[in-house]
Amino acid sequence: MTLFLKINTTSIEPEEGAPDVGRIIEGEPRFKTWNAEEADGGLYAGVWEATPGKWRIVYDEWEFCHILAGVSVIEEYGGAARTVRAGDSFVLRPGFKGSWQVLETTRKEYVIKLP
Repeated sequence: MTLFLKINTTSIEPEEGAPDVGRIIEGEPRFKTWNAEEADGGLYAGVWEATPGKWRIVYDEWEFCHILAGVSVIEEYGGAARTVRAGDSFVLRPGFKGSWQVLETTRKEYVIKLP
């Protein structure tokens, strides 16, 4: 077994989903997730894609994101709205509450660490 893992979405069957109906603010957003790594201790890595729409988000986990394509607006309750697009990287920390609005279908690479 190699300890090097190349993330390649063509060799992974995506999981399809959507935000919980009670969290949707507008539109009919849909998700695709290519989870390439699931390690002991609650560590995940892969690629996520969402179609246009807006929904409420609540983070218990820590997540690093790198936007590959598209445009989204992430707004923290009581804070600023931030537009993210291809090339942007950021971290959402546990306790983050707000909304995620996809303006143009957005694809990101992610690494998630559960508490």
